[in-house]
Amino acid sequence: MADMPLKEITVGIKGAGEMASGVAWRLWRANIRNIFMLEVPQPLAVRREVSFCEALYGGKKEVDGITAVRTEGKEEIRRAWAQGKIAVLVDPRWETIGAMAPPVVIDAILAKKNLGTTMQEAPLVIGLGPGFSAGKDVHIVIETNRGHNLGRLILSGAAEANTGIPGEIGGYAAERVLRAPRGGIFRTVRHIGEMVRRDDTVGDVAGEELRAGIDGMIRGLLKEGTEAPQGMKLGDIDPRGKREYCFTVSDKALAIGGAALEAILRTYNQ
Repeated sequence: MADMPLKEITVGIKGAGEMASGVAWRLWRANIRNIFMLEVPQPLAVRREVSFCEALYGGKKEVDGITAVRTEGKEEIRRAWAQGKIAVLVDPRWETIGAMAPPVVIDAILAKKNLGTTMQEAPLVIGLGPGFSAGKDVHIVIETNRGHNLGRLILSGAAEANTGIPGEIGGYAAERVLRAPRGGIFRTVRHIGEMVRRDDTVGDVAGEELRAGIDGMIRGLLKEGTEAPQGMKLGDIDPRGKREYCFTVSDKALAIGGAALEAILRTYNQ
């Protein structure tokens, strides 16, 4: 592919949750500044303090020193870029990709399956995690499973299958995740960055209490009033108890973001 200066590269990212935001954050830090992110009308991010999709609710969202703003249409996207900000749009059908024709498209929805991404969408199409096959529906797949291969580029074939088991932090895996005990509206009496003890009440779903499974700090929590089916992830508790971890890009997101940068650099030389 032709050489292209980093500052001239436009990147379209599907999704604006935690991992998608980590990718956008790392690319922006590497001077790739023309970034737009596409989301559903009401995104359900658990790690809300590090997810640019929150800009859709409040108009803007700062994550670890970088700001994204809610935009509509090409003119507002370019205005956001001129102001040094990432653009976030409601566009569940990804129509903005056709309008902007970015040289790079990254599917960072992490749906564990391909929702319709194809290699025809851009000269470089990257898929995060399972559900994509490099050389078939995307050009490059990035491994998202914690472990030895996290962040590795896959040029042929697929990422590791989804295990359904959360990554281990501080010796805890499934125990640190808060899940809806039944279907209904989620209510909470806690906040991200707040310490809890095991069995403390975090909230309730349709009147049934949601209790902490371990001691630690609430690192992620869905918005108050969210309708949740039984078993849905509502939050997570970090046993390390360090407040800054709630508000900064995680090690996993940094690794995946670095991999996305590698994929772009191997394709477009400075």
